[in-house]
Amino acid sequence: MIFMNKLSLIAVTVFTFFASCTKYEAGLGSGDVALSGDTYSETEESPFINVSEKPVSTFSIDADGASYSNIRRFLMKENQLPPKGAVRTEELINYFQLDYTFDNPSHPVSINGEVSQCPWNDAHKLIRIGLKGKSIPKAQLPNSNFVFLIDVSGSMASEDKLELLKNGFKYFVNEMSPEDKVAIVTYAGDAGVVLESTSGAEKDKIRKAIDKLGAGGSTAGAKGITTAYEIAQANFIEGGNNRIILGTDGDFNVGPSSQEELVKLIEEKRDMGIFITVLGVGRGNLNDAALEQIADNGNGTYEYIDNLEQLRKVFIYDYNKFFTVAKDVKVQVEFNPENVESYRLIGYENRTLNKEDFTDDKKDAGEIGSGQNITALYEIIPKANTEFKSVKTFKIDFRYKMPDSNESIPLSLDIFDQGKSFDQSSDFMKFTAGVASFSMLLTNSQYKGNSSYDAVSAWLNSTNLNDEHNFVSEFKTIVQKAKSL
Repeated sequence: MIFMNKLSLIAVTVFTFFASCTKYEAGLGSGDVALSGDTYSETEESPFINVSEKPVSTFSIDADGASYSNIRRFLMKENQLPPKGAVRTEELINYFQLDYTFDNPSHPVSINGEVSQCPWNDAHKLIRIGLKGKSIPKAQLPNSNFVFLIDVSGSMASEDKLELLKNGFKYFVNEMSPEDKVAIVTYAGDAGVVLESTSGAEKDKIRKAIDKLGAGGSTAGAKGITTAYEIAQANFIEGGNNRIILGTDGDFNVGPSSQEELVKLIEEKRDMGIFITVLGVGRGNLNDAALEQIADNGNGTYEYIDNLEQLRKVFIYDYNKFFTVAKDVKVQVEFNPENVESYRLIGYENRTLNKEDFTDDKKDAGEIGSGQNITALYEIIPKANTEFKSVKTFKIDFRYKMPDSNESIPLSLDIFDQGKSFDQSSDFMKFTAGVASFSMLLTNSQYKGNSSYDAVSAWLNSTNLNDEHNFVSEFKTIVQKAKSL
């Protein structure tokens, strides 16, 4: 079986909005007044940094995609621009599955990169760094021990919450193998076990248990999380994939409910080797800030569910991403002061690390799943009269841990600027630059340069990427919708 030395993991998928967090109210950023009650973190956009003062940039990868689907909801359903805090560039880019080549069979992750002219500022350069997780055929995935932890409190009664999630869980059950098993835990005022751990071969039994779920009562989320972890641990599969999938609107109002308390709880579970993926549903009380923090601090990722097709993406099209191939993935980029004046990491504002964190194996970082791609972009200001082709522009250092290990493994890659114009760059560069520019236009970034929605559309239309599920085509429509608002 090919699975990274028989990884052992417990991953939690959280569909949740934590209404107790009040960092950033929707409507305070760009766009019209948003739905009352949504909460977002407020972050400062990364500035240009002089290489002479700080030649090294370090960050954790971020495999989240929640920001994109949430922005889609604002634009396509609410007919309004999203609040500034809802826009996280890295999540917009990493929502899309790009066909990066996996060319490093001795490691679970491969690296690629390129440099071209920056399309929104001709005097600058744009750097793309791409990571690709090793794809594991579905037949070779390890057996899984799942626990569905489902919020059935009164706030989950709307069609875009519990009922939507029930459909998603049934999609997920269809993907399970007979060797997998699943338990179902629900919580409202307290937590209870609806279905003991059951073989994936008994799909009808599992679906019937899901169908019976209804909403009512208060929300003791912390109690539910604790119970689910206990059940997952009791049914742990050595060398397998042990995963909790938690569905909630996050309106935790019984027991520990503050963002700090919930993050601390998740961190304690992470230390047990438990991973977490956060999925959010609903509108009006979305605590995006807390959801992202719980995912970031619990070895996990965060997705937002806005429609049935998004459920299919998460549970069916991207099913393999539930299987981590590398954890605590960190990237460190060292720029050459001979040819780079300054640089700016686009996005990842709350994922930056200190230089010394890179070699600190106790420092948590992001995960990458089977077949998953991660992209980061840097905008650089080159030094004048520099011959780029003969001198490397930057070096990528990369560290990761196997899912069942606590020791990091290093990789590195030198990148030279070949003097490419933007038109000569890869379709990957054109597409990701288009997504990044779209993000900057939404937030009216001071770094948006001479970009426009029409320019973004032109860059997207110049690409020929695999679009099996029409997400790229949909994005082109979303860009034009944003232009009209």
